[in-house]
Amino acid sequence: MNDRARRMIPQIAAVVVGLLLILFFKGTFSGGTDEAGSNATAPPILGDCVHVAVTASSEKAALVTQIAEDFARSGAEVDGRCVAADVTSKSSGATMDALARGWDEGIDGPRPAVWTPASSSWVVLLQQRSAVTDQPDLVPDDVPTIAYSPLVIAMPEPMADALGWPDAKLGWSDLFHLAEDPRGWGAYGHPEWGAFKLGKTNPNFSTSGLNSLVGTYFAATGLSSDLTIQRIEEPKVQNFVAGVESSVVHYGDISLTFLANLQRADDRGEGLTYVSAVAIEEKSVWDYNQGNPSGDPATLGDHGKPSVPLVAIYPDEGTLISDHPWVTLNAPWVNDETRAAAEEFLAFLQAPEQQRRFQEYAFRDYEGKPGPLITPANGLLPKQPAQVLAPPAPDVLDQIQRSWSDLRKRARVLVVIDVSGSMGEAVPGSGASKLELAKEAAVDSLKLFAPDDEVGLWVFTTDMAGGADHAELIPIGPVGPRLDEFRRQIDGLSPLNGTPLYTTIGAAVDEIRSGLDPDRINGVVVLTDGRNEDPRNSDLAGLLRDLDSELAVRVFPIAYGEDADLEVLTRIAEASRGAVYDASDPSTISKVFVSVISNF
Repeated sequence: MNDRARRMIPQIAAVVVGLLLILFFKGTFSGGTDEAGSNATAPPILGDCVHVAVTASSEKAALVTQIAEDFARSGAEVDGRCVAADVTSKSSGATMDALARGWDEGIDGPRPAVWTPASSSWVVLLQQRSAVTDQPDLVPDDVPTIAYSPLVIAMPEPMADALGWPDAKLGWSDLFHLAEDPRGWGAYGHPEWGAFKLGKTNPNFSTSGLNSLVGTYFAATGLSSDLTIQRIEEPKVQNFVAGVESSVVHYGDISLTFLANLQRADDRGEGLTYVSAVAIEEKSVWDYNQGNPSGDPATLGDHGKPSVPLVAIYPDEGTLISDHPWVTLNAPWVNDETRAAAEEFLAFLQAPEQQRRFQEYAFRDYEGKPGPLITPANGLLPKQPAQVLAPPAPDVLDQIQRSWSDLRKRARVLVVIDVSGSMGEAVPGSGASKLELAKEAAVDSLKLFAPDDEVGLWVFTTDMAGGADHAELIPIGPVGPRLDEFRRQIDGLSPLNGTPLYTTIGAAVDEIRSGLDPDRINGVVVLTDGRNEDPRNSDLAGLLRDLDSELAVRVFPIAYGEDADLEVLTRIAEASRGAVYDASDPSTISKVFVSVISNF
């Protein structure tokens, strides 16, 4: 070391000490800085706060969670204590069911103090179900709202243009006639688009599914209010609703299934082939057109915009609104302190700054006022909807929802269950094996099918009798008369050898194709806990090419347990225009089976 370097050591040390002192005192007295260098208020110690549990519908849960993080830093207090909101996401229909039957934390998760479904229709149904079962009414007299988004019929822009959008008055009646016309899109000069195909969610779980079902009933009767049970049971009304349902490609528990599949089709240059229309919230049209079909603010910008955007048709017969009500529950587990905390968070959500944040993601504000994103350039019409429908009376709404099981499009499904050796592994904390939990869930899910749905049952593993990879236990046929046989066969399953995944899925799809019924939803449900272990067939690329066919058989794989090949199963679902379901936690298999069967 030279003399000059030695002389600099004390100077460098003094600078370092000085900087450390500056940082220490700055951190002590100013509260620190955020990443951008601006002053930031230190968050409260959330464990000492009054916590309010909020269960939010899936399309807004991510945004409400972000707002809750800011709320925790806002200085809001109840009786001198800070306030924090703990937001969880759960579908509106599943939350309504859980509340109506008493909310079992072992099944349903933590009990909410506040429920904010997508639509007041679910609040009406909760009150109806509670009254019928003589349960306490959990809904308070005052139910405010936090955001607003009308139900629309989202359609690829070229198809909507062919119908006369945005100037023509269009609605459910136009879709009914298009679905009934044997020429399909040929009636509008585009035979290359084929038949009209509707994407629609299950009204037992999804708000868009429920509100679109109600909207078709209003359209069928020609009414804009005062629906009665007598009117909705008229044969011509039932035929109209069944006619719209007949155009469905498949159902789903959430609209994201359709939008994600549509995005992948658009990526392949096939944006006009998957579906002709999807019933969704207005804000979901904007999400899709930004390349962000999930609507999660954290993923905005991760994917490019679609080459074929969607536009919103506001049904001329009127439409229902997702008004995102704020229900502070009249429940014994909600005390006065929690209610006060809920009021603080509600006031924060309704404040102008937070309402602008809702508008930044294409919600309208809680009074229904459109923000700057609701424009024709974004496929949205700020002066629409011209006619707003209110949910019908509780008993009528309940009957409408129940009627769907009779009027929905029927299914032709092959259920394929992995019985490889790993299915015999124990699930920690359950006292059961993976196969035992799967058998129980599969048996319970059978009640979700209509009696005249056609269902078959296969099992698969390597080295079965005669060297086969799979075995047919029950041939495809009406499920209703054979429920006991399904239960017996499923109860008798036991784990065996390896996992011939590709061969079995290919054979199952071929089986459905051999009797393809265009009047039914044709699909394969496959549950597996592993990855392909078949030395005779490792041709994933060949399987994917075969699944990508005009002979539409959709595959809905369940990735069961941590060792399931979720990546490959996702590619299989995407190739077939189906959806994959993640049951990496085997204890969730009952819920996952319900979600899977909701596609039919």
